[in-house]
Amino acid sequence: MSRSDEPFVDIDALESATAGLPAPLVTVDQDAFDANADDLVRRAAGRPIRVASKSVRCRSLLRRVLDRPGFAGVMAYAVPEAVWLVRQGFTDVFVAYPSVDREWLQTVVADEHLRDEISVAIDSVEQVRFLADLLGPHSGLRVALDVDCSLRIGRVHLGVRRSPLRTPADALAVTRAALDAGLRVVGIMFYDAQVAGLPDRGPHLKTLKKRSLDDLAERRGPLVEAVRALTELDFVNGGGTGSLGRLAAADSLTEFAAGSGLYAPTLFDAYDDFAPRPAMTYALPVVRRPAKGIVTAYSGGYVASGEPGWTRVPSPIGAALKLIRSEAAGEVQTPLRGPAADGLALGDRVWMRGAKAGELLERFDHVHLVQQGRLVETVPSYRGEGQNFG
Repeated sequence: MSRSDEPFVDIDALESATAGLPAPLVTVDQDAFDANADDLVRRAAGRPIRVASKSVRCRSLLRRVLDRPGFAGVMAYAVPEAVWLVRQGFTDVFVAYPSVDREWLQTVVADEHLRDEISVAIDSVEQVRFLADLLGPHSGLRVALDVDCSLRIGRVHLGVRRSPLRTPADALAVTRAALDAGLRVVGIMFYDAQVAGLPDRGPHLKTLKKRSLDDLAERRGPLVEAVRALTELDFVNGGGTGSLGRLAAADSLTEFAAGSGLYAPTLFDAYDDFAPRPAMTYALPVVRRPAKGIVTAYSGGYVASGEPGWTRVPSPIGAALKLIRSEAAGEVQTPLRGPAADGLALGDRVWMRGAKAGELLERFDHVHLVQQGRLVETVPSYRGEGQNFG
């Protein structure tokens, strides 16, 4: 996306809403957040959306979106997180990653309420054996199959390295092993990372996405039918912020997943079929002036996980400042160059957007909720509540 196509962010309104607050600070615009939630519901076309907590990492904002029509359930990323959320009143929490956290898995099966509200991903007979050895033969732990949704063309693997479970035969083997081990198989997940998590930049990526969706359309139905022949399923989950609108014909899916689209980080600026509003922004204070046309802001090195590269680096808002490529965003300082630099005084702020969503909140204790130039409320992030799940 070019600078001229960058989504609009009203920096004057942000400055007004956060005047007097110390920076660095992070904000979420409630109007943009709600508009993004509404757009996700529109694209889901009647199917509920399970909220991906790793992309939100703020209990108050998780509750805000789950109180809206069209959203139901949480897609968590750690078993202790799921326990904490259920104890805080959340329901139907699916941990979408396999876990070997012995203490917290035992905590779940020892408590009837936790056992009824939490499910955990599995993708192999090996994992089933681990859980059976740990929890005993009749634990009743709720589990869901995580299916490999990568695209394979000959020996070429396109997509993330997640699950080894790919075919109906694989699914039957894991399901039978889980049922025999006293686990409850309640769901299936199909996460198409190479569609949901990649922007529409260039014809090669668009071709990759189309082939991936066509491949999944062929594989998904038979696999779900095979598992349903053995056990009743509570959910069949699929998609993400970047793909749920393209899965309207996927009859075997009962729900979608999304989270990043609520905050709309820069990785979601270049999709063809939706245009979320930037909801999360953060401000850094100017602390140095190393040369004419350059200022240095304090902190700011909030680089996103994933494949290294400039798409994972935070971005100044607007065209008046840009990162210096030899240094980029650093742990304790971020130098910026551009026509606005000489007009900034020490203590003035530079406003930025992160490349990804919830990861940013691992660096902030509080989120300032703003609306039309005013501060509405300040709420804690996961970190601000003393919660860190890796």
